[in-house]
Amino acid sequence: MDTTVSEVLRFVEENDVKFVRLVFCDIFGAQKNIAIMPSQLRRAFGQGISFDASAVRGFLDVTESDLFLVPDPGTLSVLPWRPAQGRVVRFFCGIRYPDGRPFEGDGRGLLAEAAARAGREGFTCKFGPECEFYLFTTDEEGYPTRTPHDRAGYCDLAPCDRGENVRREICLTLEEMGLSPERSHHEQGPGQNEVDFHCAGPLEAADNLMALRMVVKAVAAKNGLYASFLPKPLEGASGSGLHVNLSLCREGRNLFDRFGVRPEPEALGFTAGILRRAREITAFLNPLANSYRRFGAFEAPGVVSWSGQNRSQLVRVPAAEGESSRIELRSPDPACNPYLAFTLLMEAGLEGVREGLELCPPADFDLYGAGAAALAGYERLPGSLGEALALASESGFIRRALPGRIVENFLAHKRREFEEWEAAEDKFGFELERYFGRT
Repeated sequence: MDTTVSEVLRFVEENDVKFVRLVFCDIFGAQKNIAIMPSQLRRAFGQGISFDASAVRGFLDVTESDLFLVPDPGTLSVLPWRPAQGRVVRFFCGIRYPDGRPFEGDGRGLLAEAAARAGREGFTCKFGPECEFYLFTTDEEGYPTRTPHDRAGYCDLAPCDRGENVRREICLTLEEMGLSPERSHHEQGPGQNEVDFHCAGPLEAADNLMALRMVVKAVAAKNGLYASFLPKPLEGASGSGLHVNLSLCREGRNLFDRFGVRPEPEALGFTAGILRRAREITAFLNPLANSYRRFGAFEAPGVVSWSGQNRSQLVRVPAAEGESSRIELRSPDPACNPYLAFTLLMEAGLEGVREGLELCPPADFDLYGAGAAALAGYERLPGSLGEALALASESGFIRRALPGRIVENFLAHKRREFEEWEAAEDKFGFELERYFGRT
């Protein structure tokens, strides 16, 4: 049952809630929040709480700076790392203009609309994000160093894996917030970790990912560590990806079931649609100059391809049956705005279903061991943020899927960022200076 406003107000009154955090994110995926007192919550649900949108990158300018946050009552969650007495709760919010119109830069609202359109066509899309991140030590003042928390590798055990207790605390904190992480483990890189969620509807999955980012940062800081979601914080080590598992359902049936045996036409078209638009939406899936250091190494894809269980391809089909059947997109990274990323992926896949696209043959070869001749027949993923932005700016698909204002603002900010990167002599140093400690 959906949580109602009256139920929320009663919970706040009966559970010693002293602060209410209204959370949203900018068009680049950076989380923002305003804290209000519980006495203002009823007004927040009815009228919204105003904020200066000209101070948020990519939103509005000073000539039209007022926007309003309206909390979604179904996203009420207690923040367990805050005091038990005088509790703090959090809501994800919609964003509106003063006259009540939805703000077109509200990625959460755009994803909800896209999911509703899919529902009217008889489809439900589910997303299961697998998020990687690094843990670094901090100095005596609490600022991050570039020293990894440990030197463990993939699925190692303690004491070599020093992140075990941190991941445990992350997962238990998520459960206290009413969320359901599926699994966690140490990843390939030193100090690199992963936490995965079970598949959920698009909006819930994106909300889960935003909650995970908040929890990981908070728990890491509590343990004297710094958590980084930077795609490539260490040269010569594995990059951090945001592998996105996707499935498509109709009338409660997973259309990706038995994909490798007797694939449904809709499943083929959905996969083909994502592959067709992969290059032009890469700027939104991999939004930092640093993102492009990750491609083509340590199992991160480099070309537009798909395969059965080959982890070096852009899309793979994991060994699974029934409800767990899915495809896994391996190019996105955790610096993206998941609301915009999931909107584009869902629209690309459903476009492929509508058009009855045929899926190309699988690429069942080792991407990293293949020579140039083996890769010649495949389109490459963009090699830089600049190339990705050029493809996005020429994309009619992106402008059909997202409002013009959000596209132009995103591209303009990212072009300036790329120009600064191009002008830097030490490009990796520029990336660490710009992003490390912030992402």
